[in-house]
Amino acid sequence: MKFFIDTANLDHILEARELGILDGVTTNPSLMAKEGISGKQQIYTHYKKICDLVEGDVSAEVISTEFEGMVKEGRELAEIAPNIVVKVPMIKDGIKAIVEFNKLNIKTNCTLVFSAGQAILAAKAGATYLSPFIGRIDDTNWDGIQLISEIYEVYSVQGYETEILAASIRNSRQIVESAKAGADIVTCPLSAILGLLKHPLTDIGLQIFLDDHKKASAKLTGQ
Repeated sequence: MKFFIDTANLDHILEARELGILDGVTTNPSLMAKEGISGKQQIYTHYKKICDLVEGDVSAEVISTEFEGMVKEGRELAEIAPNIVVKVPMIKDGIKAIVEFNKLNIKTNCTLVFSAGQAILAAKAGATYLSPFIGRIDDTNWDGIQLISEIYEVYSVQGYETEILAASIRNSRQIVESAKAGADIVTCPLSAILGLLKHPLTDIGLQIFLDDHKKASAKLTGQ
C-alpha cells in the first residue's frame, strides 16, 4: 500500500519524505487556504514547489464544476509538472471530464466519493485514482471502511484498474483498517502517519534496554 500525505504544508511534506515512505501528495482548496495560499498564480506556484519535492503523483484539484471549465483548468494544471494528477469531483460533468482527460493521457483522481455506485462510474470513465472519504462517512454514522471493502470487491470482480485511494483519514487506526480492506493507497495528515510509530510497549521496552545497557556499562567501568 502506498502512502500519500494530505497537505499543502511544505515542511510536513519534507518530513514525510525524510521518513523514506512518501509516495505522493494530495491537496485541495481548503488545505491551500489553511496555508494562506490564494489566487490562481499563487496556487499554481505552490503546486510546482510541491511537485519539485515529491517524485510521486501530486493531486491538484479543479475548482470548476462544469465540463468545459474542468477540462480547461485540468489542462493548465497538467502543464505545471509531469507528476500532476487532476483531481475531479464526483459529479455528472466530472465523469465527462475524466473521460476527456483519459483521452488526453492526463491522470485523474475522482474525489468526494461516498458510494460503490459512484466508484463504478469513476472506474468506467477511466479514473486513475478513486478517493472515498472515510472520515466523512464515519461522521454520518455509516462505515467508511466497509465502503473500501465493497469497492475493492467490485473492482476485483470487474478487473477495473482504478486505484482505491482511501481519503479523509483521521487517525492511524484508519490507515491499518484501510490496508486490511484492500485500499491501494491512503492519504492522510502527517500526524496519522507518525502515529503508526507509537506504542507504549515500544517505549517501555526501549527504556528497559537503555537502563540495562547503562547498568552493564557501569559495572564494566567499576562505577
